[in-house]
Amino acid sequence: MAKTKQEKLDAKAEKRYYKYHKKKTRITFGDIAFNVFDYGFFGLFTILCFFPFYFLFINTISNNDLVQKGQITFFPRGLNIDNYIAMLHVSDLGNAFLVSIARTVLGTAVMVLATAFVGYLVTKKEMWGRKFWYRFLVITMYFNAGTIPWFLNMSMLGLTNNFLAYIIPGIVAPYNIILVKTYIESIPGELEESALIDGAGFFTVWRKIIFPLSKPILATIAIFGAVGHWNSFTDSLILMQSAPEFFTLQHRLYIYLNTSSNLAQVMSTGGSSASNAAASMMNQKVLKYTISMVTVIPILIVYPFMNRYFEKGIMLGAVKG
Repeated sequence: MAKTKQEKLDAKAEKRYYKYHKKKTRITFGDIAFNVFDYGFFGLFTILCFFPFYFLFINTISNNDLVQKGQITFFPRGLNIDNYIAMLHVSDLGNAFLVSIARTVLGTAVMVLATAFVGYLVTKKEMWGRKFWYRFLVITMYFNAGTIPWFLNMSMLGLTNNFLAYIIPGIVAPYNIILVKTYIESIPGELEESALIDGAGFFTVWRKIIFPLSKPILATIAIFGAVGHWNSFTDSLILMQSAPEFFTLQHRLYIYLNTSSNLAQVMSTGGSSASNAAASMMNQKVLKYTISMVTVIPILIVYPFMNRYFEKGIMLGAVKG
């Protein structure tokens, strides 16, 4: 379709505009120096953050004798996966892994649903005592009774040696509620008003409008919750003393790190020659490296799938005070 005379004139004017501003915005030596320093500094910082995980990984897939001698630095040597296969022969490791998976999935799901609903409620002026309850939640971020009162409280509630001790205390997360509340306040109020005019109730509005539009911030707090549940072991250490079947992976591997010199005996309890051979190949240093990687790998796999929501959610959830 041929352009009109006015469109041609507009195109020429646009070219002259960009040509003029291109001359006005020449890159100076200072700009180049700043960019080099900026990219160099953050590139180095990224490498420093990534290298410990890389160092652990290459030591777990290298020859164990070379690892014991400290000869593995930047590249793996004598590739093998026997260290990870040997970990499979630890009889109670699989159960601990399932407990951690169940805790992370259930705890995160319940926390996200509760946080999304409470965050919506505290934005409603119709809520009875809204300011009081919101301030009460915020105060809990700054005051903590301590470990002993917390343990006594959990004991009186019957949450010792109980799997629900992993789920119930983490349902209400004040910081996450603040993020969700701030994000919901950035959603145009006209969407909710139109639904209320059509006869929808507050719960219907939350379920069909607010919750779907809040996916970025909910994905953000889901990452916070999942990492917290996966890495936590103090509650397992304190509350599950008489219930080893509820030990989390972090707690179980913490025990192994403290008794790594005896872990070969644990691995060889199956009695098979293969497990005995695998156990004999392991040494204390390699065990610690492998155990550390086992705890890190699952959460590293999950994070990239939610990363696209993370930056958007945390920025939009922090725009207002």
